Amino acid sequence: MLALACFRRAPSLYSAARMGGERRYRSEPRRCKPDTDIRMPKLKTKSGAKKRFSRTATGKIKVAHSHKRHLLINKDKQAKRKARGTKVLEKGDAELVLTYMPYLRG
Repeated sequence: MLALACFRRAPSLYSAARMGGERRYRSEPRRCKPDTDIRMPKLKTKSGAKKRFSRTATGKIKVAHSHKRHLLINKDKQAKRKARGTKVLEKGDAELVLTYMPYLRG
């Protein structure tokens, strides 16, 4: 029978014993945090939605008008004037937006 001592690995260059730290033995149990603080995972908000939509004081979803970024020479003055500011989404569209933003719902 071969002696097991010849198969024992030498301590690595960066082991705790060489670095002056406390050496952990196999008989010593590892300490873990107790599982008393179990929570649901956080829900992620779509990053594009949080840049485009916000909520009014009454709880409606507010969004900026579209078609106002470029090629404005080709658009008539009335369309550009009506597209100023923000608008409030309709109920069906607002429900869709709220699926992308879980923390805007409550």
